[in-house]
Amino acid sequence: MSLARIDLPHAEAVVGDDGVGTLTVVNSRSANVLGTPAITDLRTALAELAQLDALRALVLRGTGDEAFVAGADIGEMAVLDQPSAEVFIEGLRLLCEAVRHLPVPVIARIPGWALGGGLELAMACDLRISSDAARFGMPEVAMGIPSVVHAALMPRLVGAAHASWMLLTGESVDAATALSWGLADEVVPLTGLDARVGEHAARFAGFGADVVRRQKRLLREWEEQTPSAAAVASVAEFGAAFATGEPQAFMRRFLERER
Repeated sequence: MSLARIDLPHAEAVVGDDGVGTLTVVNSRSANVLGTPAITDLRTALAELAQLDALRALVLRGTGDEAFVAGADIGEMAVLDQPSAEVFIEGLRLLCEAVRHLPVPVIARIPGWALGGGLELAMACDLRISSDAARFGMPEVAMGIPSVVHAALMPRLVGAAHASWMLLTGESVDAATALSWGLADEVVPLTGLDARVGEHAARFAGFGADVVRRQKRLLREWEEQTPSAAAVASVAEFGAAFATGEPQAFMRRFLERER
């Protein structure tokens, strides 16, 4: 049984009665490349999902196991000029921002390639769960363009040295390296990928709905604040959580189990 379903030419979403949603890139060739139609449909789907109060977690994935998303559509980009290039990349920027600011955690399911704009989309997610066959790369320099928009997340995820190596050489890394660098949060065999992604999503869904949304919003806010300012602002957030009744209910449940 599903709480909601979204069917667009290049994006399909379904939300189960447990509040766990899955958003899938569809009809974008075997490697799930991102052209303007796919970017537009994914943004539309995310905007609708953001309004769904029952949503507790979202799994973002491509069709099949060849790739999560193997980058932006080179065929479309090859004929761009300066104005149209800026329009194109602004669409990708807004897509990644929609993922970063979706009110609930977003889990990237990465079975194979995550390249260029696809890796940027994965970095915009809250968790990246990868198969041991996955590969990660930012090959834009080999195509004559710089890595931009959410490639800016890479230094804080993997450190300046690793980010420089990936962005300047254009070479890809395997899943084990991605895990050690922080590009992937967990690596499992491909046969166990869906189960592990499902476990994480179910865990999010099992927490209080308010606290998970509050924590994700705080994470985004902290990125723009000094540690001291974030600490001061979070005092009111801690107090506000108790107005929802969730802390009392979860703490009573914990104490009853301990008796």
